[in-house]
Amino acid sequence: MKRTAFPAIVIVAVLLAVLGSLALAQQDKYTVRVPGGLAFSEFRGYEAWQVVSISQDGPLMAAILANPVMIDAYAAGIPGNGRPFPDGAKMAKIHWNPKKMETFPAATVPGTLHDVDFMVKDSNRFRDSGGWGWAVFKYDTASGTFAPGTTADQPPQENDAKCGFVCHTIVKTRDYVFTEYGKR
Repeated sequence: MKRTAFPAIVIVAVLLAVLGSLALAQQDKYTVRVPGGLAFSEFRGYEAWQVVSISQDGPLMAAILANPVMIDAYAAGIPGNGRPFPDGAKMAKIHWNPKKMETFPAATVPGTLHDVDFMVKDSNRFRDSGGWGWAVFKYDTASGTFAPGTTADQPPQENDAKCGFVCHTIVKTRDYVFTEYGKR
């Protein structure tokens, strides 16, 4: 009996070692940072934030989420009342490649993850970009990892917290925020 138990123990040990190394090889998304800009870790827990709106941007579909500070500001009428969002307000925009739902083909649903965009209001840190900082993190489906957006992307992304500033200047009167709060 000792002869048969020994190979089983070795097999289990090897499997545990392989599985352990695979787990360690997975990227911790919270270690990724835009050079000279925002870190993914500044948005820890964004997956549980409240939905503000959904959108379709070209071929991608998106959900726009906001932290409680941003949600409270929307509830208070910002930006429609002309007041700016408070410091600490944060948004996440999750883009997916759309696909037809297998069980109900008339429906289009999120397919593979494309990227996650973030913005945060911090008037002191981002004085030269309307008080907002931005970041884009592309998702590589094959490796399951995130990387900062680059100037080679469409649309091009600068490698700093001002990557969204130029685009967002057209909504300066809305405190640089495009997203309308969806009626409930």
